[in-house]
Amino acid sequence: MKMLEVNDLNVWFGMGRDRVDAVLGATFNVEKAESFGLVGESGSGKSTILRALTGLAPHWSGSLSVDGHPIGKKRPKSFFKTVQMVFQDPYASLHPRHSVDQVLGETLQLHGFSDIDNRVVKLLDDVGLGQKFRFRYPHQLSGGQRQRVAIARALAPEPELLLLDEPTSALDVSVQAEILNLLADLREDRGLTYLMVSHDLSVVSHMCDRLAVMKDGALVEVLDVDALRHMKASHPYSQQLLNASI
Repeated sequence: MKMLEVNDLNVWFGMGRDRVDAVLGATFNVEKAESFGLVGESGSGKSTILRALTGLAPHWSGSLSVDGHPIGKKRPKSFFKTVQMVFQDPYASLHPRHSVDQVLGETLQLHGFSDIDNRVVKLLDDVGLGQKFRFRYPHQLSGGQRQRVAIARALAPEPELLLLDEPTSALDVSVQAEILNLLADLREDRGLTYLMVSHDLSVVSHMCDRLAVMKDGALVEVLDVDALRHMKASHPYSQQLLNASI
């Protein structure tokens, strides 16, 4: 069963002569419990697709549906219980004056959960931090720890689909693998579906079942991970990306 369906998606910024077309006719599906990657160079439209899905890029056409429910221009509150996003920069995405406890507790309250204290502790345990980090502030955490908090915040509403916007690219190489392994474990434990943006084909090969290659706003090819690992691509740009990753 399909968790996400994207059909003929166009996304643009500005109007009239200032209009910039960022995504052009993108079409792909993501199955439940699948991890699907979007790859391509900077400016290819990968992250813009995630922003269109969450409503952060309001100018779009085409059709989007999550778990069989069409997405309109306004997202109902129920949408954000199903779909959550983890951003690239964990420091920018966390409020500098809010403790970890506030970040997680306020998210849980917003989504109508009770038993907040126990849920906060469990979320911290689930992302490998533990209670000792509960009352710390973002500036007291390393980059990897901040990203674990951001992942815990995304998990708080108990979503089914996580949108991952280059979740390790702002981190030191030494902790990137730890975060990727955490995400892989969480997906398996919770039956999550991932839509992951990355410019790193080794990350996509490790994390994803299939991937779409994007160039200049257009989706040029969809590959499964076996084709990626065996360097088998039909589109010239996909071949160029694979060759550059060797």
